[in-house]
Amino acid sequence: MHVVAIASQKGGSGKTTLAGHLAVQAERAGAGPVALIDTDPQGSLAEWWNVRAADTPVFVQTDTMRLGEDVARLREFGIKLLVIDTPPAIEVTIAEVVRVSDLVLIPARPSPHDLRAAGATVELVERIGKPLVFVVNAAMPRAKITAEAVFALSQHGTLAPAIVHQRTSYAASMIDGRTVMELPGEARAAAEIAALWDYVGARLRGEFRTILTAAPQPEVPKQVFGRAGLQQEPAW
Repeated sequence: MHVVAIASQKGGSGKTTLAGHLAVQAERAGAGPVALIDTDPQGSLAEWWNVRAADTPVFVQTDTMRLGEDVARLREFGIKLLVIDTPPAIEVTIAEVVRVSDLVLIPARPSPHDLRAAGATVELVERIGKPLVFVVNAAMPRAKITAEAVFALSQHGTLAPAIVHQRTSYAASMIDGRTVMELPGEARAAAEIAALWDYVGARLRGEFRTILTAAPQPEVPKQVFGRAGLQQEPAW
């Protein structure tokens, strides 16, 4: 069983949406059975799952006190992929999730605030010693700020080659427990999630791929963020 954590110490980075979409896409790609855990007290992922009509992925109710024990049980039950959503700001909970994870995905919107939060999350993940991957989320197509964020993140860690763009269909699909892959006429959004899962699945299987970045690379300060956050303001 592989365990993937979606973590960022900033709210609104899109963790819950990515968690639900990746779990569903993994099932569709034949990587299941897939299970979900929501460690955010707000419970947005649990609410999405409660109104979902489909039987998969399964949802597991747990808390940080018994997280390790429940992860071990899921492994015994034959779950192949576990995706865990985390809360913003609650570092103790995020740390417990990271400890049981094989890979940590850090979503970041193309904004200075998200990059600062990404830096703080990187520090936590590196302290525990787990591999991480940045995911550019809610990006504006062909926007300079998106290219700058791609370049900035790629200088400080592995960046997923699949960018998730700002689309109303992501939020709309989550209202009734679905994903963009399950909505008609959302081929482009569905392709983004499929590409992201293809990359994440390959990383979990140990198949390393070339990391793509936007070209041409914009000029931004070298130290856009460090272990504790942004050290100096980027160009935008």
